[in-house]
Amino acid sequence: MPNPTAAMLVIGDEILSGRTRDSNTNHLAKSLTAAGIDLKEARVVGDEKATIIAAVQALAKAYDNVFTSGGIGPTHDDITADCIAAAFGRSIDVREDARAILAAHYDKAGTELNAARLRMARIPDGAALIDNPVSAAPGFTLDNVHVMAGVPAVFEAMVASILPTLTGGDPLISDTLRVERGEGDLAGPLGVVAERYPLLSLGSYPFQKDGIYGANLVVRGQDAGMVEAAMADLRASFA
Repeated sequence: MPNPTAAMLVIGDEILSGRTRDSNTNHLAKSLTAAGIDLKEARVVGDEKATIIAAVQALAKAYDNVFTSGGIGPTHDDITADCIAAAFGRSIDVREDARAILAAHYDKAGTELNAARLRMARIPDGAALIDNPVSAAPGFTLDNVHVMAGVPAVFEAMVASILPTLTGGDPLISDTLRVERGEGDLAGPLGVVAERYPLLSLGSYPFQKDGIYGANLVVRGQDAGMVEAAMADLRASFA
């Protein structure tokens, strides 16, 4: 049975402008690989309502899970929650359980739960909260879309909160062979091995450093014995 599928939607003008580097997609990819959920697509969109809604609707239809990062903070340009609600035709307002979480957090910190901070308690109808042990403000899941913060430490904590609740599959196994030859010399033998193991993914990733060039040949699959056999064939090809 094939693994569940997933997509990542990164939201924020700061990513597209280059002001902020996206590390969340990399973290999610590694986490999903370990959980046996196949990340099939990643998109980056700006803070534009129509664009976000269209992306959410398309990805939610195409994949088993969609993960978003960014745009659920207290400022005027944090519009993700409203866009998710609109994408699913749901209403959105401050919800008591989310408000209580924020109230307890800010009361402990001696900080006012003002109108701006209260925006982070606005949750679409029917959504389930995602725990945020770092800064309290919850994410949420609506249907198959998991909405999380953009700050990497918070995003990673939310991923850890949501992953155990999802159906996974067989973790992806990978092995790497470093070969100090040009890809033009590697392509033929690599292609032969790839044809021999159609259920595996074989890739070539070139490098050049300190006058040495070559490629890392990577074999990926869910059958450990098959991965091992393919790696043995690769090693024999370049012995």
